[in-house]
Amino acid sequence: MKKLKVGAVIYDPKVTVIWGIIEKFFEDEGFPIETIYYKDYKAQVDGLLEKEIDVAWNSPLAWLDSHLRTNGKALNGSMRDTDRDRTSFIVVKNNSGINSLDDLRGKTIGFGAIDSPQARLIPINHLHKNGLEYGKDYIEKRFDLGVGLHGDHVGGELDSAFALKNGEVDATWMLDLNYNAWLADGTLDQNQIKILDKTDFFDHCIFSGHPELDKEFFEKFIEVLHKMDYNNPDHKEMMDMEGLKEWIPGRTTGFKQLTEANEYLDFFKEFHGE
Repeated sequence: MKKLKVGAVIYDPKVTVIWGIIEKFFEDEGFPIETIYYKDYKAQVDGLLEKEIDVAWNSPLAWLDSHLRTNGKALNGSMRDTDRDRTSFIVVKNNSGINSLDDLRGKTIGFGAIDSPQARLIPINHLHKNGLEYGKDYIEKRFDLGVGLHGDHVGGELDSAFALKNGEVDATWMLDLNYNAWLADGTLDQNQIKILDKTDFFDHCIFSGHPELDKEFFEKFIEVLHKMDYNNPDHKEMMDMEGLKEWIPGRTTGFKQLTEANEYLDFFKEFHGE
């Protein structure tokens, strides 16, 4: 059987471990795959369009890039159970005197990397929808760690959180999962900060297939993937590292806010010069 080539971005060294386990699982299931690694998401989307790979494990922004560059013809696959219904919080200090989004006018707001959907693009669109215009009504302080990785790391978000603690910014954005993790490990003190507002729900990562990939082949990949079982110790290690308990059917309705953000900022034209 021809091996399905699947792209994955190395946003962390654990990625190669994760996909080594997935490859072995697929081999054992009689549906061999080959993982092709990329340094960033643009390279991976380029690889998908150039048929270096059949399927890409895409960030939400890479999904949008693939969707736009294939005129909506890219195939949509599975996502993790944790990819659905995420939200980002804007956090301020309790004693800041900031009690509404309108109080942020003229203030400095911390964001993650330039290409982070959760800590910059969707938040900027949320502020826009609530009457605060980018480049006019507030000062952006961006923490550009891991540019090209689409915020798939805590780097810029975490630095911005520390900037809030240190008084360098008046507010900062972070994914709900990161907020909860940082409260749990003591990075953030719930007695010192508060959530000022939050975005509408959005979705995160999803598999994208090349438009010309045989749909039955793609669906077989999804079928095998969904056999992974969190209760199986051999699978649990990988699933814990990848942050899921179950693979579920993908959906694209959760990318609406990111699509709006790209249109508002003309992001891809500015970022990729396209």
